[in-house]
Amino acid sequence: MKRVLVACGNGIATSTVVASKIREYAENAGVIIKTEQCKLMEVPGKGDDYDLVVTTGQFGGQVNAPVVGALSLLTGIGKEDTLKEILSYLK
Repeated sequence: MKRVLVACGNGIATSTVVASKIREYAENAGVIIKTEQCKLMEVPGKGDDYDLVVTTGQFGGQVNAPVVGALSLLTGIGKEDTLKEILSYLK
């Protein structure tokens, strides 16, 4: 099972929506994942423990996991491409 860290400004509302969309897309593709949420400022301390980090805001730090910007999952513009990119890291 792959672990995905989803980060937004406060680690609550926006990341909840994004995490739900990622889980649904992954499960429909036959990939079981576990998501956890945090604040963007917590990513440098937590990100190395995950297989993938997904953010809804600008992240300028460094972690050992791949980082995908997922603002498109909120706006809908480019959503499918972002979900495909996320899934590529989880297979």
